Amino acid sequence: MEKIVVLDFGSQYNQLIARRIRENGVYSEIVPYNVDLSYLKDENIKGIILSGGPNSVYDEGAPHIDKRIYSLNIPILGICYGMQITQYLFEGKVTPSLKREYGKSTLSIIKDSKLTTGLDKESIVWMSHGDHVDKLAPDFELLGTTPSSMAIAKHKNLDIYNLQFHPEVTHTAQGERMIKNFVLDICEASPSWNLENYIEETIAEIKNRVGDKQVILGLSGGVDSSVAATLIHRAIGDQLICIFVDTGLLRKDEGDKVEELYSNHFNMNVIRVNSKERFLLKLQGISDPEAKRKVIGNEFVKVFEEEKLKLENAKFLAQGTIYPDVIESVSVNGPSQTIKSHHNVGGLPKDLDFELLEPLRELFKDEVRIVGLSLGIPKEMIMRHPFPGPGLGIRILGEVSEDKVKILQDADDIFINELINENLYDKVSQAFVVLLPVKSVGVMGDTRTYESVVAIRSANTVDFMTATFSRLPFEFLDKVASRIINEVRGINRVVYDITSKPPGTIEWE
Repeated sequence: MEKIVVLDFGSQYNQLIARRIRENGVYSEIVPYNVDLSYLKDENIKGIILSGGPNSVYDEGAPHIDKRIYSLNIPILGICYGMQITQYLFEGKVTPSLKREYGKSTLSIIKDSKLTTGLDKESIVWMSHGDHVDKLAPDFELLGTTPSSMAIAKHKNLDIYNLQFHPEVTHTAQGERMIKNFVLDICEASPSWNLENYIEETIAEIKNRVGDKQVILGLSGGVDSSVAATLIHRAIGDQLICIFVDTGLLRKDEGDKVEELYSNHFNMNVIRVNSKERFLLKLQGISDPEAKRKVIGNEFVKVFEEEKLKLENAKFLAQGTIYPDVIESVSVNGPSQTIKSHHNVGGLPKDLDFELLEPLRELFKDEVRIVGLSLGIPKEMIMRHPFPGPGLGIRILGEVSEDKVKILQDADDIFINELINENLYDKVSQAFVVLLPVKSVGVMGDTRTYESVVAIRSANTVDFMTATFSRLPFEFLDKVASRIINEVRGINRVVYDITSKPPGTIEWE
């Protein structure tokens, strides 16, 4: 199958580049920037994209590539750092910007090319760089500028294009068209990638890999674990044993709902393990978010180890890991810069006594939902908002306690139910309440209060790599805040989070 290869220089957006390529029906894969040159000589590789990255080309140990890559007669698109390393290798001049440029800028196209076909002469693009090209290499010509940089360049004789901005993020207004132009017109790649093929191939792969062994899967009730469970169940049937670990850190009444849905509706073998006291005990005295993730992750695996003793043939641990989980948990040295550890499990121990089975790790959230619908999972289940593996443990900022969990469950339940009641739930991508580690003075009746503060978080996104806060009506926010303060004992102030991603993340921890 024809494909486009993304060379990873450590950009947090590299998986997003791959996703944009797939939107055009072309398979994409990501490989380390220093992959052997012989690998790139595969005749199925129709194009190469050099991703951005956090380094300067002049940094000690900065990722550099073999210049012979540009002589493979394969179209190349360098994005941000990919532009800078290209210009550096072709003897252009790259210098530090006076200040790091981060955010929106206006692109002006000064010369037409295949890459910019169909684009407006001026459009908004997204910048994120500390260095910029001060002087183009002699073999290149300038195609576009922003007020502060040389934004688009092309080799005079070869299909080598450079962009200083990020076309892959939604903030770049016509970025999708640029990527489409590169993939379909410049690379002339055939659109042969689709998720139906992915389902068939993954089911066959699971059957072949698992054989007659048993697979245990941590079922949370979220979209990712549900789709992973259904996909694996389609492949191996009763060899899948779903272990629902009720950590006590789930949504209100979630335990009973999950057990009912999967045991009855999906006819899966579900074992429920009630472990609330166990997890809360382990979390005592721990405030650091990474430490909490690792404690929850390690304890989660211990529960599995104990259950495995009862299942002598269980050799695989399945997870609903997806692309954003992977990119946000891999070190910059191999390759993407760490933002936070793994969403689903937190910190898996090195001596994990299972083989991992992660059938969704190549998919973005929207692709996971498409797969789920194709597998027959009800739409109301598939369109449910994401819920982190560590659960409310990372939505309670600071130390976790049983009282705090109860307060947050009640507040979150009010917010979600009001979104559903006002037909807003399906119009936002992820919504939840965060319990803050601060208290504020308030007045209820004629009495002074000194109670907790919660933050409402609602974000809109296509791919969960970038997001904007939801523009919820003020009247709606007023109603939610009033209900939470009046109905949840222990809360006297509600604030609304209007941070986008980047610079923030969707979850607070």
